[in-house]
Amino acid sequence: MTKAGRTDWLLFAIAAGLACFGALMVYSASAMISLRETQNETQFAYFYKQLGFTVAGLLVMYVASRVDYHIFNNRYVVVSIIAVSVILLLAVFGFSPINGARRWIRFGGFSLQPSELTKIALPIFLAWFLTRNEDSVGELRSTVFPCLLALMLLGGLVFIEPDLGTTIVLCAIFSAVYFAAGAKMLHIAAVAAAMVVLGLGALIIAPWRVERIMAFLDPFKYADDAGYQVVQSLYAIGSGGILGEGFAKGQQKLFYLPYPYSDFIFSVVGEELGLVGTLAVVLAFGLLLWRGARAAMLAPDRFGMLLGIGITTGIVVQALFNISVVISILPAKGIPLPFISYGGSSVLVTLFAVGILLNISQHATREKAFAGRENEFVQGRKSRSAAA
Repeated sequence: MTKAGRTDWLLFAIAAGLACFGALMVYSASAMISLRETQNETQFAYFYKQLGFTVAGLLVMYVASRVDYHIFNNRYVVVSIIAVSVILLLAVFGFSPINGARRWIRFGGFSLQPSELTKIALPIFLAWFLTRNEDSVGELRSTVFPCLLALMLLGGLVFIEPDLGTTIVLCAIFSAVYFAAGAKMLHIAAVAAAMVVLGLGALIIAPWRVERIMAFLDPFKYADDAGYQVVQSLYAIGSGGILGEGFAKGQQKLFYLPYPYSDFIFSVVGEELGLVGTLAVVLAFGLLLWRGARAAMLAPDRFGMLLGIGITTGIVVQALFNISVVISILPAKGIPLPFISYGGSSVLVTLFAVGILLNISQHATREKAFAGRENEFVQGRKSRSAAA
């Protein structure tokens, strides 16, 4: 095990900056809604909660960055994380649905969204299992099927909430980690084909998803129904222009754009901060992808590499998914923008995940990491040559 080195302060600053920026945007997007819900008592109801979760999340990120990530490379820790995730995912069905979905465990004025935990639980399990079974990654019975079982267990429970967006993110995490672990292309293709078939099946059995597909193809035709959210989102982004209308001066959040502080907060960014603001957010996630991928590739061991790839994939894919929905590149689907959307569970889990990435980056030196990767490559070429 390598000695912990310097903290990647750029990665820390990116995550902290996005989270603090998110708290400000939550205030802007929710102020009028807060006034209406509190009968003109306060415009800071959502902001105070988000600020509290952001401060707590930054503390969690710092603490996680100081805890050796190898603690997760333990059978009992992994099993405990999976068990807790499954129990919480089952517990949501004991609560009444909100907008037709059972995704939250509510207590008092707060709620917990267990599906957020799966974005940490799945990459930890895959990294641990694929490290233990490094020599049999391509064997169906001993490695492929157990990994698929974990995906189906966590992803299946999330899917029936229903939450198709998070399920897609989990599938992306699985694909990235398993590919990085050295899976056979035939297995990757087979799993991808199965995911496509299941995705099409999910669309067919759910009439509202078919409506969203039709609205995606022609949103303005369904502007009063299934395409309403997307149309209002496009109005918001389009009216922002290059520099935007100014912070807190947007109009679409004034009861036109549904959930402007959560799923469609990127629309508020576009309207108030313009093209400059939206590109800055995209650039920030691009930098996070770079630093996260760097931490993974410079990790001193296989477990750290796979865990870093899984965490980075989950955050970046979710961000791309949310932004793509907001600008109508993908059909509408509720999924938060990491760090920025309102929601305590999302902020805490995402910042905790970045804390793990920070710790992975501390346990590597460029020379040792590249030497290790070169040795793996050479050994892989020798194995393939011998097999041929």
